[in-house]
Amino acid sequence: MIRILFLGDIVGEPGRKTVISRLASLREEGEIDFIVVNGENAAGGRGITPKIAIDLLRAGVAVITTGDHVWDQRDIMEYFPTEPRLLRPINYPDTAPGAGGVILETAKGKVGVISAQGRTFMNPPLENPIPLAEAEAARMRADGAMAILVDFHAEATSEKISFGRAMDGKVSAVIGTHTHVQTADERIFPGGTAYLTDAGMCGPEDSVLGRDIESVLWRFRTGMPTRFPIAKGPVRLCGVLLDVDQETGRAIEITRISELSGIAGDSPDFL
Repeated sequence: MIRILFLGDIVGEPGRKTVISRLASLREEGEIDFIVVNGENAAGGRGITPKIAIDLLRAGVAVITTGDHVWDQRDIMEYFPTEPRLLRPINYPDTAPGAGGVILETAKGKVGVISAQGRTFMNPPLENPIPLAEAEAARMRADGAMAILVDFHAEATSEKISFGRAMDGKVSAVIGTHTHVQTADERIFPGGTAYLTDAGMCGPEDSVLGRDIESVLWRFRTGMPTRFPIAKGPVRLCGVLLDVDQETGRAIEITRISELSGIAGDSPDFL
C-alpha cells in the first residue's frame, strides 16, 4: 500500500507558509509516502512563481498541480520546461510549455499524477479533458505506474462527477479542485477509483474563498470592480488522504482532512 496526501488550492502567502511549515509533521503523523498540492493560487491568490514552486518542492511536495490561473505570473512560463514536477492542465494545446502528467519513482513503486481542467464555466476554453486524461493514464500504466492521481480543476459539480465516472477503473483517484470549498461526497467508485468533488483550500479560514471578506462583500453590494486582497488569520488546510494498492492501482480508502492551523494545540480533524 502507498499513502498519498493531496492538499487543495493553496491561497496566497498564508496558505503556502502554513503548508510548508506543516508538511514534515503531516508526513510523519500520517505515515505519508507521497504529497501532491494544487499551487495555482499560491502567488497572491493568482498563479505561482518559480520561487514558490521551489519552496514547496524543497518542503517535501512531490508534484504541484495547477488550473486556470496557471499563467498569471509571467515568469512561470520559462520555468515550466525546467521542472517536470510542476504540471499545467493536460488539455492545454501542445504548444503550451510544460506537461500535464508526470511519473515519479518512489520506494514503493512508480506514482503518476495528472492535472486536468474542466470546460463548464471555465476560461480559457480548453480541449476535452476526458480522452486526454484516459490516454495519459493508459500511458502511465503501460510504463509501470499503477497508482495514479488526477487533479480535476473544474467549476461544475456535474462535470466533475462525470469526469470521475469516466476515469473509474483507469486511475486510483480523481480529486476536484477550484471551488475552494471542501465537499462531503468522498467515495470509492465500483472500478476502484477514489473520488471527491472538491478538496477545499489551504487558506485563511475567516474569508471568502481565501479573500478579504469586506472587499468581496463590497463587490457584491455595488457591482463595481475592486481588488480582492488575501485575508488574514488562522489557515485551514483541506485535502484528502488516499491509501492505494500499488499492485492493482485500486484505492483502498479515502479520508477527508480539515485542519485549522495557527492556533496552539490544534491537531488534524479527520471528518
